[in-house]
Amino acid sequence: INWAKNNGVPVGPGRGSGAGSLVAYSLGITDLDPLRYNLLFERFLNPDRVSMPDIDIDFDDDGRGQVLRWVTEKYGKERVAHIITYGTMATKSSIKDVARVQRLPLSEADRLTKLIPDKFPEGPDGKAPKVNIANCLKYVPELQQARNSSDMNLANTLRYAEMLEGTVRQTGVHACGVIIGADDLTNLVPLSTAVDKETSEEMLVTQYEGSVIEEIGLIKMDFLGLKTLSIIKEAFSKYFKCEFETILYKLEFDNKKDLFDYIKKSGVSGEASLDFKDAKKLYKEYNLNYLEFEVIFVKTISKL
Repeated sequence: INWAKNNGVPVGPGRGSGAGSLVAYSLGITDLDPLRYNLLFERFLNPDRVSMPDIDIDFDDDGRGQVLRWVTEKYGKERVAHIITYGTMATKSSIKDVARVQRLPLSEADRLTKLIPDKFPEGPDGKAPKVNIANCLKYVPELQQARNSSDMNLANTLRYAEMLEGTVRQTGVHACGVIIGADDLTNLVPLSTAVDKETSEEMLVTQYEGSVIEEIGLIKMDFLGLKTLSIIKEAFSKYFKCEFETILYKLEFDNKKDLFDYIKKSGVSGEASLDFKDAKKLYKEYNLNYLEFEVIFVKTISKL
């Protein structure tokens, strides 16, 4: 974070549960005083939390690659890796994939996938059955007929699709997760390589996905690229004729009345966390007067 700020890469002031940590604020990881704004530390770490706490760090989308390159050079290529993701065969895609292999006519494959509902109605217990091929065969008569059809090509398409549903279809790279180890990662986790789409450079990728990474004692760090920061940086440079860093990290909400009057007029377009329809509607309906109320408000609506 310090390297990014000193090398012209904008960094977000902090968000998510990590903003409630006083240690993170004291170290300069976040720029929001959790005591001043009464942020909850328990969202970051509490005795009942199962997963490891993490801190989401927003970097300028254009400069995120520079930060990752610096991290790799500083800690060593063998100690820095991205995290693999596994894409599984979903209900509709499994039918389409099997239909293609079975050489089922495209029109028939489309007909089958269109019979898959988006969701099922709730049952007597108040819970809706999960949308999968097994339940679809149970609740959708047309699919039952197709499964029991005398046309073995059609019947086998649904049969094989049900068997393959949920299996791994392809791998990818986590959008922002990075592992930094104290030792060579080859001693801790199986690795593969992938090509970075932005730089075309080869990078290490763990063959364990994020949930398993934590179980073996490694911590996933999220290096997020935020387009909003790139836009703000560009605006500061071109229109305000000043550097992003000289102003943003020193902003104080002294004139709270003007701030909230603006927000209540839905002036949050482009704001990373609040630029969505429900937030704008609630801002108009609630009379917010202080940033402390704003913090509580955002905590609530972000969970809706």
